[in-house]
Amino acid sequence: MSDLSAVRTGAAPADQEAPRLVQLRNSESKVGQTGLISAATILVLLFAWWLVTALRLVTPLFLPTPGEVLTQLRAVFEDGYANATLSQHLAASLFRIFTAAAFALVLGVPIGLAMGLSRWVKGIFDPPIEFYWPLPPLAYLPLMIIWFGIGETSKVLLLALAMFAPICLSAQAGVRSVPVERVNAALSLGATKWQLFRHIVLPSALPEILTGTRIALGVGWGTLVAAELIAATRGIGYMILSASQFLATDVVFVGILVIAAWAFVFSYALRLIERLLVPWKGKM
Repeated sequence: MSDLSAVRTGAAPADQEAPRLVQLRNSESKVGQTGLISAATILVLLFAWWLVTALRLVTPLFLPTPGEVLTQLRAVFEDGYANATLSQHLAASLFRIFTAAAFALVLGVPIGLAMGLSRWVKGIFDPPIEFYWPLPPLAYLPLMIIWFGIGETSKVLLLALAMFAPICLSAQAGVRSVPVERVNAALSLGATKWQLFRHIVLPSALPEILTGTRIALGVGWGTLVAAELIAATRGIGYMILSASQFLATDVVFVGILVIAAWAFVFSYALRLIERLLVPWKGKM
């Protein structure tokens, strides 16, 4: 009777609820343990960096100490570097990343979904994407300069091209991973094509799309230095390249740490969005 009343009232039976609570607590415990392991790994890496510099195993010109990097970070933040403040360099880079990511998402998600749903669309878009996707961005950087000049357009397009393929291919893979049983069940219940896409295909493909977006942002940050080779006067990548020409290794480390910090912020934000939009991921 308790099970029947629970079903009628919409509540879960006690014998089913208990394993769920145990599973939830175990997952939270695992997340906490992973965080501790990650923190310990970072501390070990920092200690190894400090130890190598303290023992003078590498010349300080090539590997500054953590303290020197922090001092230079404060100096760049207060006084700037290469005719711009750190916030101005960061703002220029974030503008390029955000703009390119917007273009890649607006074009990549619909095209990827269409490639997963239609053989015609896949046949049209798959060859050019597979052709340029393995190429490093530096390979078609000269074409961007020749076709679009040395302004912001060529920089943003270079980043957008680097981020477009992962997003598009992940959306296509998400559609291909939809279980056939769900599709058949929805069709047997009389679902229309739009309802099938909205309630079955898109939610099932969303985890893959978000994962592809995280990968694309990582590729975008990696391409940023190449993009800011194009006659840039501001940007974190430009600051790194400018510092490398004068062997200012501590400034190079500052730029690397800034990029790494913001890339981590982006990745963590996408993980939070993933928990909100697809809470069922990994639990089915």
